[in-house]
Amino acid sequence: MSKTSDSNECDPFRNGVPTMSSTRPSDAGGTPPDHHQLLADIATSYYLENESKVEIAKAHGISRFQVARYLDEARREGVVTITIKRPVPHPGDLDALAAALGVASIEVARVPGAGEEARDMVARAAAGLLADLARSGNTIGVSWSRTLNLMASHLPGLPGCDMVQLAGDLTVGNDGGSGQLLHRLGAVAGGRTWPLPAPLVVESAQTAESLRRQPEVSEALRRADHLDLAVVALGTWAAGHSTVWARLTEDERRTAAEAGAVAECSGRLLTEDGEPVDGGVDSRVMAVSIAQLRKTPAVIAVATGATGLPGVLAAVKAGIVRHLVVDAELAGALAARLGIEGPEAPGGPGQGAAVDTGGPSAAAGESKR
Repeated sequence: MSKTSDSNECDPFRNGVPTMSSTRPSDAGGTPPDHHQLLADIATSYYLENESKVEIAKAHGISRFQVARYLDEARREGVVTITIKRPVPHPGDLDALAAALGVASIEVARVPGAGEEARDMVARAAAGLLADLARSGNTIGVSWSRTLNLMASHLPGLPGCDMVQLAGDLTVGNDGGSGQLLHRLGAVAGGRTWPLPAPLVVESAQTAESLRRQPEVSEALRRADHLDLAVVALGTWAAGHSTVWARLTEDERRTAAEAGAVAECSGRLLTEDGEPVDGGVDSRVMAVSIAQLRKTPAVIAVATGATGLPGVLAAVKAGIVRHLVVDAELAGALAARLGIEGPEAPGGPGQGAAVDTGGPSAAAGESKR
């Protein structure tokens, strides 16, 4: 018999992926064993074998309404038990996760996986949060990353704010780099912009010191002492996950790793305990300092993918994150690391359920009549 989808079916990625097990309760007292067996057989046909209630009713010589009552009884009597294991923390658990991390809030872009769609959803969430937090007359600092570059496209507007470039110029592909990002945000904010006209990483500490004496550079760096709000990206000290990595030699990367670097924020390296790392790199970086970020009242940090876990944990320990915006994959990794689990709740077909009765499991993601 054909089965039709139900428009009221819940999204399994929003509500979690339940797992269920069918068991036989003790036969001592209560319902006779043969009735328990009937309940288990009907539950197996419905949950595991994906049969409709009409098909089950025909097989057992009963009505489909009786099948529905038996399925309810199976759950009520413990013949079928259901556990929901959410792929990411439930919204009700985000408060617990925020408390465990010591941040004011966590926003999760609930898109499965960690691809470009997830990155774009994180960018949208960050844009919305920035718009909510910004106030007229604020001075806002912005770093650079692919996610922050996307954020600018989703920002509806800012109420007359000044924008400060927090990291030296960096260009990846054809995105125009951190300097262009500042000007795009400045146009949205309607205030003054403070560019940082220098590369993110320069050849030597002496070159960096010389650049810091340039009026435009020194003014931008001084403005970072008086931020009301900042938006930064967090990375992991590894190829493809750090804005600084590709700008160093192999020996320099190894030296930084030996000095304890596991994470990066705006070109600044951090140990797993959140302490700044020099490793011969820090004095050559043209960017906001960790100390300046620590004194900023509100810092929005974005990160994506499970590989971002070390970056988030290090930045949180560094005391530079107040608001965190991540994708579902990273939220799940954080919850697992910190032992924050989604609550168990009853579920059933139409809720993305999978049942385990001691045999192969089968999805029951469509309605059955």
